[in-house]
Amino acid sequence: MSLSTARNAAIAKLRAAGIENPSREAELLLGAVFPKTYGDFETIFTPEFEARYQAVVDRRAKREPLSHITGRRAFWEHSFHVSSAVLDPRPDTETLVEAALNLSFSRVLDLGTGSGCILLSLLAARPEARGVGVDISEAALAVAEQNRAMLELEACAELNQSDWFANVEGQFDLIVSNPPYITAEVFETLQPEVREFEPKIALTPRGDGLDCYRVIAGEAASYLRSDGHLMLEIGFDQADTASEILRDAGWCDVTVGNDLSGHPRVISAKRG
Repeated sequence: MSLSTARNAAIAKLRAAGIENPSREAELLLGAVFPKTYGDFETIFTPEFEARYQAVVDRRAKREPLSHITGRRAFWEHSFHVSSAVLDPRPDTETLVEAALNLSFSRVLDLGTGSGCILLSLLAARPEARGVGVDISEAALAVAEQNRAMLELEACAELNQSDWFANVEGQFDLIVSNPPYITAEVFETLQPEVREFEPKIALTPRGDGLDCYRVIAGEAASYLRSDGHLMLEIGFDQADTASEILRDAGWCDVTVGNDLSGHPRVISAKRG
């Protein structure tokens, strides 16, 4: 089979599987299986490469995320290692990073760090700062450790297993988190790439999706310096309820920032 024939077959298979922009994804999958040093794919499209290409196309046709197949996902200024153990970094979360970098901080805590994309993006941009990332999942922390090593931030970033604040010590200028916030009802409507391949624990706390905000609102103040900030990602329709949770817990200066689509995405607050 020629390269063009294999590519056209891949496009057809991906289109039939309901993949948006199958032509682009067929090209990205092609790049994932070929050595990056080769510019002319046609000359090295051997039966071995054809089999590898068809294998990754089959995985994608089953709706496995492209990032899980390539093992990488671009976020902020870096390309992060990802796997089925962590939430895929999303452009919406870059809104949280951008908002945090508008603040002055020397010590940051990232709750539910996952791949480490938030914490490590902040520390890479602020080499003088130090941070702690915690997650309940050992598998997620292993991915975060990979990314920490990739960015050479071992001296800046500490990674610990913790159920929220259970193993957290000390005071911080900034506490950030992208907690699970999808409701149990909405979770069932998610695309297969998300619902079937990403860790459910990182997506939904079940119920109304707000339990994690209640935990953080109730405990974070004990770990935040008096002039520090709490910043949380929220669902596009959760601004009012999340704000109410924070205010009821005694937080002040509660504000909401929008993402690039104009949707409420980041909630910020200070200790009362």
